[in-house]
Formats: sequence, C-alpha cells, structure tokens
Amino acid sequence: MEHLQAYRAVGGGKHRASKKIGTSVVSRRLLIAAAVLFAAGIANSESQAQSGPFAPLAGSWNGAGTVTLDDGSTERIRCRAKYAPIGPTMEMSLTCASDAYKFNLGANVRAEGGAIAGSWSEASRNISGSLQGRGAGGNYELVASTAGFNANISLKTSGNKQSVTMRADSQFRGANISLSR
Repeated sequence: MEHLQAYRAVGGGKHRASKKIGTSVVSRRLLIAAAVLFAAGIANSESQAQSGPFAPLAGSWNGAGTVTLDDGSTERIRCRAKYAPIGPTMEMSLTCASDAYKFNLGANVRAEGGAIAGSWSEASRNISGSLQGRGAGGNYELVASTAGFNANISLKTSGNKQSVTMRADSQFRGANISLSR
C-alpha cells in the first residue's frame, strides 16, 4: 500500500495512466515510430541484398588490368566497379580508364534459377544491348550483345578478390581485370 501512495504522490495524486498526454508527446512518439519504421525498411533492403543470388558481389571494388585493342596493342587500365544487388536483381557499373582509353559499362540484371538476363549500356560510346548467361555464388558467364557486337564476359569472385575477363569481336578485343574490395 505504501508504494501506491508514493506513486500517487509523485503523479499529483492520480495514477499515471489517467493523465492526459500532450500533443507534443504524441508528436514525438509518432516521429520516433516513423524513424523506427524507416530504419527497419533500410535494414530489410540490406538483408535482401545480402541474401540474393548476387550477394557475393555487393559493394565497391577497385583494381587494375589490361585492355586489348583491334590492332593487338594493350594498355594498362585502372578500374572501379560497384554492385548493388536487391534480391534477385542487381545494378552494376564498371568504369575503366588508361591514358588513352576509357569505358563505362552499366548493367541491370535479374537471376531466375541459374539463368541471368538483363540489359547493358556503354556510356562513352552510346551503345546498349542485352545480357544473357548463367551463374551463381559470385561466378558468372555472360554474353553481351547488340547489332554488330558480341562480347563474352566471365566474372569470378572468391572472397574479396574478383577477376573479370571480356572477349569481343570488335575494335575492343578484350580486357583482363583484377579487382578487390
């Protein structure tokens, strides 16, 4: 009984549940609830990225390699890649450059089972086309196609290391790139 009297004394003689709640308290509670829901949504999208077929690729990668041109010459290139997987889909970008050569490859792909399909574009040459292939677990074999251009792309990932090999039948003959994160 003593604890109830002390409780009422602190609460101005009334049980706390019988007090009216001010609008600022309600607003603050709504704001906190909205923040919690927003944070839960971000956490959910991050967990989806980590659980889909492209999860081993997630994040930013950097490295170097060589590009081979149609005259047989090769140039050393520096590269950056970014992979943003969400569930069975992924957006990716790969930018590579040397003193005289540059390419900006972007793609949107979707995996169903072991099959992969999507689209790609190369910004500096203003070309785009389709991607088809197979793969899982960070290892993929793809074909990029458009009118007058075909390229085979092999992407192999092991932990924080990745190799990208491209072979084409055009002015750009191929590239060998090693990336890490």
